[in-house]
Amino acid sequence: MPLARLAQRADLASLLDLFRVAEVSASAEPIERAERIWLEMLSHDGVAVFVSAIDASIVSTCMLITAPNLLRAGGRHGFLENVVTHPEFRGRGHGRAVVDAALAAAWAKDCYHVLLQSGRNDPRVHRFYQRCGFEPGLRIGYVARRPA
Repeated sequence: MPLARLAQRADLASLLDLFRVAEVSASAEPIERAERIWLEMLSHDGVAVFVSAIDASIVSTCMLITAPNLLRAGGRHGFLENVVTHPEFRGRGHGRAVVDAALAAAWAKDCYHVLLQSGRNDPRVHRFYQRCGFEPGLRIGYVARRPA
């Protein structure tokens, strides 16, 4: 199985390249804005970005967000976001590597669960998440959008 690691400052350009070829929303622009956001993410104690790379090119990534919690006996909340794998490298274990690394980090931080939502209709995506240990239907997801 491919290996995952924590993202580093120098990974931004390769991450942006990955986002351009994947079916995700537009990334932050201009580059100066993306660089500011990236530095904020890397310095935030509750954010960890995991990547899987081939040579110098990142082919998969995900972001783990953790937050403290007074309920659940103090177990932290975990949220998995921005799970992306390059279309040419799907099915090769890179997505699984970054998700497994994020889950291991969440359990090490005493998260009592990790939530993940997907807006994708592709049943393969949902099978992937289930194989990674996520159970569908335990909660109902709601989204509030910022007013225009």
